[in-house]
Amino acid sequence: MKKNRKLIQVVILVAALLIGGISIGATLADGKKVRVKEGGPPPDFNLSQLEGGSKQLADYKGKPLIINFWGTFCEPCVTEMPEFERQYQKWKDQGLEIAAINLRGENTLTITKFVESLDLSYNILRDVDSKTEKMYGVRQYPTTYFVKPDGNVMEIVSGPMTEKDIEERVVRLLQQ
Repeated sequence: MKKNRKLIQVVILVAALLIGGISIGATLADGKKVRVKEGGPPPDFNLSQLEGGSKQLADYKGKPLIINFWGTFCEPCVTEMPEFERQYQKWKDQGLEIAAINLRGENTLTITKFVESLDLSYNILRDVDSKTEKMYGVRQYPTTYFVKPDGNVMEIVSGPMTEKDIEERVVRLLQQ
């Protein structure tokens, strides 16, 4: 009985170490998948638009771009969306573009009602399979990428911003 107990304890310990090692390795490997860094280019995407058609990163070439990952379930995202709209209206004549990428494959009706309720006019894109979210290494909602007209990321902001925060970054983005 003692021999069996000792053997079972050793097996459990080895299994725990293996599972722990695999988990740590997967976490470290996943961290290496993050391709987006300030000063470098963001990964390309090709996503469907809420109103039909699709947009890819190349469609924004040469323009100051805000890429915002959001969801209707995310309270800070809900707060930011009208703030982004006001900034878009203020700066769109100077070329500012916004690509708001909806996460988690939310259904079309939910997104459409949300967008209509806030009267949003910038591009709402759908990341149905979360592939783009993973390529960008998004770990928190909202996450926003400010992309300079030269195609490189000026700044990455994880978490909510105030309208003042957004405007300060837009002004810097337009000066690039």
